[in-house]
Amino acid sequence: MIPLESFLILGAILFSIGVFGALTRRNAIGILISIELILNAANINFIAFNQFLGSPDCLGQIFTLLVITIAAASAVIGLVLVIALYRNTKNIFAEKINLMKW
Repeated sequence: MIPLESFLILGAILFSIGVFGALTRRNAIGILISIELILNAANINFIAFNQFLGSPDCLGQIFTLLVITIAAASAVIGLVLVIALYRNTKNIFAEKINLMKW
């Protein structure tokens, strides 16, 4: 059996990579992918703690399915916004998008 610490370390590494990617990426699609990494790190922790505590109600799996559903919906909305911005401005770099500034 794999110990809980291994899963927590994996989750922390994925979370750190996601935060680093979200803060340093210039590309809007890269930022969305980094946010997905952060959410997947949380999912790993939910499942690991559910297995470690041995709860019969499968609450960790239920939260994970909820997070996956919300992440899929937000990814679709984010990609639609990126496509709309690309059609208007012809770039997807986050610092060049100043559509809301007057």
